[in-house]
Amino acid sequence: MKQKKMKLLLALFVCFALTLPTGAVQAQTITDNSIGTHGGYDYEFWKDSGGSGMMTLNQGGTFSAQWNNVNNILFRKGKKFDETQTHQQIGNMSINYGANFQPNGNAYLCVYGWTVDPLVEFYIVDSWGNWRPPGATAKGTITVDGGTYDIYETTRVNQPSIKGIATFQQYWSVRRSKRTSGTISVSEHFRAWERLGMRMGKMYEVALTVEGYQSSGSANVYSNTLSINGRPIPSW
Repeated sequence: MKQKKMKLLLALFVCFALTLPTGAVQAQTITDNSIGTHGGYDYEFWKDSGGSGMMTLNQGGTFSAQWNNVNNILFRKGKKFDETQTHQQIGNMSINYGANFQPNGNAYLCVYGWTVDPLVEFYIVDSWGNWRPPGATAKGTITVDGGTYDIYETTRVNQPSIKGIATFQQYWSVRRSKRTSGTISVSEHFRAWERLGMRMGKMYEVALTVEGYQSSGSANVYSNTLSINGRPIPSW
């Protein structure tokens, strides 16, 4: 009788184990500057002095973020590259996302990244807080993914970068009307910038990003899928 009960319990345990999602990744919370990989996506939490922040890494490209009285903070999940290929060599990139974005002050919900040779920091901004960046004169526009984006180029002099303190260009596409979900055809922006003479280098990173600047706020990125040539990472 005991043997039958043991067999029954074992069978029930096996059935329960088979119903659990495969490849599930445990959530991870970060409160200090950190770079790593989680759920098949590269992530980074970066904050300069002042205030506090917290990032919770969830399944795949999803994450949540909170920040309070910061000077500058970035939360992001995407793909880091090895600085050997241009975006043309890597292929067509797009991000499908959804977020609950609640800034109190200046903040951006955007695609963010860097290239090297030349050193470029870039933004594709879909939503913002109380200030629409970057406060410059537009060089042109691109209409894509159901909206129009103004294109800007600015220069940062002796500022922090992925290569230490440096002088570098910033490229911006800023949507005219805010949104917090949809598809961002990343490579279409790269091509539009290059048509305006804004040269891209070899890819270091492309990531869905929440950035806070002299503000507080919270965000829940409940959907974030980066695809390259139609293949979602991490399968790429």
